[in-house]
Amino acid sequence: MNISLKKVNSLGFDKSPKDTKIIVAMSGGVDSSTVAGLMKRQGYDVRGITLKLYDDIKTEKSKKRQCCAGQDIMDAKRVSQQLNIEHKILYYQKKFKKDVIDSFIDSYASGETPIPCIQCNQTVKFRDLYSYAKELKADALVTGHYVNRIKKNGKAEMYRAVDLTRDQSYFLFTTTQDQLDFLRFPLGKIEKKETRKIALELNLNVADKPDSQDICFVPNGDYASVIRKYKPESFKRGDILNVKGNVIGKHEGIINFTIGQRKGIGIAYKEPLYVVDINAQKNEVIVGNREALSIKRIYLKDLNLLSDVKKYNDNLFIKVRSTGKLIKAKVNFDKTKTEVNLEENEIGISPGQACVFYSKNKFGDKVLGGGWISKTVNNYLST
Repeated sequence: MNISLKKVNSLGFDKSPKDTKIIVAMSGGVDSSTVAGLMKRQGYDVRGITLKLYDDIKTEKSKKRQCCAGQDIMDAKRVSQQLNIEHKILYYQKKFKKDVIDSFIDSYASGETPIPCIQCNQTVKFRDLYSYAKELKADALVTGHYVNRIKKNGKAEMYRAVDLTRDQSYFLFTTTQDQLDFLRFPLGKIEKKETRKIALELNLNVADKPDSQDICFVPNGDYASVIRKYKPESFKRGDILNVKGNVIGKHEGIINFTIGQRKGIGIAYKEPLYVVDINAQKNEVIVGNREALSIKRIYLKDLNLLSDVKKYNDNLFIKVRSTGKLIKAKVNFDKTKTEVNLEENEIGISPGQACVFYSKNKFGDKVLGGGWISKTVNNYLST
């Protein structure tokens, strides 16, 4: 009796790699370049796409690497030539300005701590590039993100990467189920040092290239300079208050402050002071001791859920910053708000940050979705 078994390729398709058309999102860095090289070596029909998201910032003297502009685009093109794959640049500056930079500025000017990398993934990468890949009738969009994708019962699930020091699942919580089914993340199961080793084996010219740092359109980390360029009216002198509501100093604009900040407050005091709250409507900065930063309850808006979180409430963990630890929590949903109660205090949570839900199982830490923090509650005040 002859039994015909379909052979599934490394990306999960029941056809040969040469018949599998994939788009690789190439930023010009070592991760996406290595992914392109791996896919080419495995015999896939590879097309590289690089997004130009903003014009080069020539006035900034930063030694830290940016992405999606200038040198990185040239590096992506060189790697594509070396691999002998088709490469195209998509000019998304207007989309990026509207969906990411403008949103960042408005959020920062309102006293929040925005995370533009999440919005970049949500919009120009996993919305616009995803749509473009679909138009090309590609089988998959492949990226260099460090997240683990596991398919169970015909449905893709997202997990934290094997290399937890590089895990990027926090930045991808807005990914939809349709997008996750279409996406592939080959680096999710290996460590960063292995990625560089593969890049050397492939003789890629970016094998030793440093990783990108800071926000791409703020290469020197000076957020205030970006706000000053686009929204100079945000620089208004105002009061600095303690947690009791007493004025103890003056500031030159709330955009110079973020919650949890200690340095640069400009007030000599008997104990270290931290920015505890920012009231944009009153143009006030509230400061207090470290204890006043303790948060045990937060409220969320604009949820994106990949699973029914209610089913996991007994095994639910959250992350409120990309490098933070997993914190046990309970989530309460009602028609008007989503409330998250932490089982232990966390320091310095700010509106504008993301809260991502996880649940542990035998495969690892599964991403259930998440939302944007709209309000925090601590022992001293409510923001």
